[in-house]
Amino acid sequence: MDLIRKMENVSVLGAAGKMGSGILVLLSFEMAKLKIGRKENKEFVLHAIDISQSALGDLLSYLKTQLLKHAEKNIVELRTWYQERADLIDNEEIINQFKEDVMAMVKTSTRIETAYDSQLIFEAIKEDKKLKVNLLSKIKQNNPDAWFLTNTSSIPIGEIEKEAGLSGNIIGYHFYNPPVVQKLLELVVTEHTSKDLSAFALELAKSMRKTLVQSRDVAGFIGNGHFMRDALYALNQAEKLAKTEGWAKAFFMIDTISRDLLIRPMGIFQLLDYVGIDVTHFILESMQPSFPKEKLSHFVLNQLFDKDVKGGQFADGSQKNGIFKYQKGRIAEVYNLKKDKYIPISSIEMDCAVVLGALPTFKLYWKSVVRDATKSDLLQKFFNELHQLDSLGANLAIAYGKNAKAIGKMLVDTNVAASEADVNMVLETGFFHAYGPINDYF
Repeated sequence: MDLIRKMENVSVLGAAGKMGSGILVLLSFEMAKLKIGRKENKEFVLHAIDISQSALGDLLSYLKTQLLKHAEKNIVELRTWYQERADLIDNEEIINQFKEDVMAMVKTSTRIETAYDSQLIFEAIKEDKKLKVNLLSKIKQNNPDAWFLTNTSSIPIGEIEKEAGLSGNIIGYHFYNPPVVQKLLELVVTEHTSKDLSAFALELAKSMRKTLVQSRDVAGFIGNGHFMRDALYALNQAEKLAKTEGWAKAFFMIDTISRDLLIRPMGIFQLLDYVGIDVTHFILESMQPSFPKEKLSHFVLNQLFDKDVKGGQFADGSQKNGIFKYQKGRIAEVYNLKKDKYIPISSIEMDCAVVLGALPTFKLYWKSVVRDATKSDLLQKFFNELHQLDSLGANLAIAYGKNAKAIGKMLVDTNVAASEADVNMVLETGFFHAYGPINDYF
């Protein structure tokens, strides 16, 4: 596969978005390897395409920051790239030259026509099949030989392929957020995806040093197939608790359980805020037609969406208000759905602790256990004690863990995932869980 030829002219759709910006950065690194590192005598160009010119300006600032970080981290390698440049002596000169050389390859545009000359189209717009089909079909009509790599996290690739008339020239290339940091890449091929495109996708993922997991082309794939159902389960549990404790306490308790008693990096509702309640809403809507026997929605998400409580991040990366309100990155207040207002966590924390009851005396925290070589033993000790308790908190956590395991097994039984190991890999790598949902702890 001629990776070099395909990488000469590349476009990223939705380049100024949360995912598109990260994908653009990764592709700029790959072009730098070819143009500067391997001295390929080609005119490489990377088109950043988005609807907002001001957002594209912010994107360029973000790209410069990431290039500087990358250069500082890889300065030894960069010195070999620029060893023939006698005018570049100290590290700062090399880093600045690297930044300038890469930025020279990046061109911004608000016009879809810019992509008509690209060999590769990376699509990272919002989860809207109609919009994706509209844009990709326009490009296909004017650029019949282009290859499309879509970052969709939920829409079946085969449906986009068929409706946009892409004839095997599309592949699911689902990066995890943030793409520059996350190692996981979910690969989704259709029954028509060309062998050359598949080979290219594998070669590029290897060059990017990504951990590749292949999913069957089923709405939601492995990652959101698990996460969305996990979140709906949590909302159902919160709904039950809210009948006696109220919504603020219910949100807080289920979030606490999913974080502290399942040893996860974030509670489930904090994760929903991070992903975006609006994004979650769109993903579930896109998945629902593929699973008519399942109810992939919840009135809480609909109400929050209608009230413009959407979560997500600001341009600087700080967290927007969602189910929780944040101060300096920490949860400070929780949304009371019934009264349509936030209340301080401090006003309900003690009451929630009383309701949850006895918790394991052997304390275990995600941050300390996730990279511990003995984590299996530590987790087993923690969960053994959890199973011995008969408190509301322990019972809710055990039921939650069993449900997460059942979702994982369902993904394997329905061949969405090839193996239990693949499910666990996605949750451990893509969601940073300390252990996979299919385990012996529950």
